[in-house]
Amino acid sequence: MSAIEIRNLSHRFSDGSVGIDGVNLTIAEGEFVTLLGANGSGKTTLLRHLNGLLRPTGGSVMIKGRSVAADPGRARRLVGMVFQDADTQIVGETVYEDAAFGPTNLGWDPEQIRRRTVAALSAVGLADMGHRPCHRLSGGEKRRLAVAGALAMGAETLILDEPFANLDHIGARQVLATLGRLRDRGRTVLLATHDLDRVAARVGRVVVMSCGRVARDGRLGDLLPDLERYGVQPPCPCRLAPEDGERKLKMDGTARGADTAGMLT
Repeated sequence: MSAIEIRNLSHRFSDGSVGIDGVNLTIAEGEFVTLLGANGSGKTTLLRHLNGLLRPTGGSVMIKGRSVAADPGRARRLVGMVFQDADTQIVGETVYEDAAFGPTNLGWDPEQIRRRTVAALSAVGLADMGHRPCHRLSGGEKRRLAVAGALAMGAETLILDEPFANLDHIGARQVLATLGRLRDRGRTVLLATHDLDRVAARVGRVVVMSCGRVARDGRLGDLLPDLERYGVQPPCPCRLAPEDGERKLKMDGTARGADTAGMLT
């Protein structure tokens, strides 16, 4: 079963402008897909349909075989979205409270909430920061906290809109390493970015948006000659090979996180 199946999806805004137009896209479970395109190409509009934040004008989105429109609550549990400004998603005073917010609102048993929240924070390298006030986190830590909140609710697919915006090199590497580990454990990742240099070493499949449509879909190496025509800056050639030690990158809580994947299922 596909993680995401999009069929003839269209969205027209109230002013009559077209956001996306006849998008067809299937994403398999466990894929890491990078969504590219110039400003206004439709990337964010597409992402917001995947867990029901926007309703389509036409077409459909299926999450693991069930329509988002028919069951948006299920879609929002299975598809966790991380916005460009992670501060807008933080609602708890502390790291633990924020990660536990979603499961608490679902009315789960307190022990289940505790177990899943601890496992989620460990999985993103924030295991030792549960009592830290959220306002003291770095930009990269806030994005990882947003991912933890989605994992605690049972997200199997992670959607990220410009996750490297305003991050320094270390913060961006930590976010990317977290996503890589989660993908290696079977999570599906769909990431929209302008910063192809950041992800080039990990990119497999690339989807290029233009004028609200899917313009290209394939392997990064095959699409490199065409990227500039769609307003996408090709990555530096030095970024196309995995960085030395990328998969060995360590951060607080990483080693412990490796043992908690089973607690999140």
